[in-house]
Amino acid sequence: MEILANFSLKNYNTFGIEAKAKQFVSVHSVEELKTVLQENPTQKKFILGGGSNMLLTQDIDALTIHVDLKGKKIIEQTEDAVWVEAKAGENWHEFVLWTIGQDFGGLENMSLIPGNVGTTPIQNIGAYGTEIKDTFVFCEAMNIETFEIKKFTKEECKFGYRESIFKNEAKGQYIIVSVVFKLTKQKHKINISYGDIAAELTKKDIVTPTLKDVSNAIITIRQSKLPDPKELGNSGSFFKNPIIPKSDFERIHLLHPEMPSYSVSETQVKVPAGWLIEKAGFKGKRFGDAGIHKNQALVLVNYGNATGQEILNVSKDIQKTVKELFDIEIEAEVNVI
Repeated sequence: MEILANFSLKNYNTFGIEAKAKQFVSVHSVEELKTVLQENPTQKKFILGGGSNMLLTQDIDALTIHVDLKGKKIIEQTEDAVWVEAKAGENWHEFVLWTIGQDFGGLENMSLIPGNVGTTPIQNIGAYGTEIKDTFVFCEAMNIETFEIKKFTKEECKFGYRESIFKNEAKGQYIIVSVVFKLTKQKHKINISYGDIAAELTKKDIVTPTLKDVSNAIITIRQSKLPDPKELGNSGSFFKNPIIPKSDFERIHLLHPEMPSYSVSETQVKVPAGWLIEKAGFKGKRFGDAGIHKNQALVLVNYGNATGQEILNVSKDIQKTVKELFDIEIEAEVNVI
């Protein structure tokens, strides 16, 4: 376990942004993590997982701790359910495929989401009608100051739409080391109601889909719309879908009757940010090496040598234009560093 100086983070963020860490160390166990924290008590720290949900706009003037804890196991099971623990450094998609291979249900709709397991509760990641909170039981996290491990239950995590306690009152205080999920062993709740899943299954003449069928359909859909970060730098969806008061939506909808929407509650409506961005004329546009993907307006991309600031400037231009055209504010889902 060696602390490296002036370390390039280009291969540690899915945007492929060139930025340097003043100091960098990769930890592979809870013991190593505790040692690094104990031996560097006064150092400013930056915690790095899979690098999939951040935009680096500057060098990191801190000790960057790359959490690379590996391992997954069954910790409890009944006839109908299984409790599975995954360490924070496990690749999320590989973990999802592992659960499907065991015929454990609950995570299949979140196939091919980039990143590692440890960052999933921070964002309460979700896709195609499911979110982490639907299967989450608890996570264990190390207190950066006391080095103690604390267990956070679902209730204590205060999950919201791409929100949790780790993005708010507990931000910067804990490092997640493992997550436990409760999954089904039988009577799986197959959810194909969202997006193009049903249509993709119909194309393949699948009437009674398995977990693997649903996962494969979602992988096909995502690959058709979203670029592979290994080939084109991106962090998936850059913006959250805005949730607005129903009264505001009704007013805006009169001016834009073709605007799609999803009811969130009796008083709130969710509007697809991708639709707003596309209608604002940004889909497929390029500004130097920063741009908006041609197949999915929610995805900002690095065509090679864009800086984080250039991508951030494009995102701000999008936000400003959408606000002017639709009177709707869209918020970044990605953490801007």
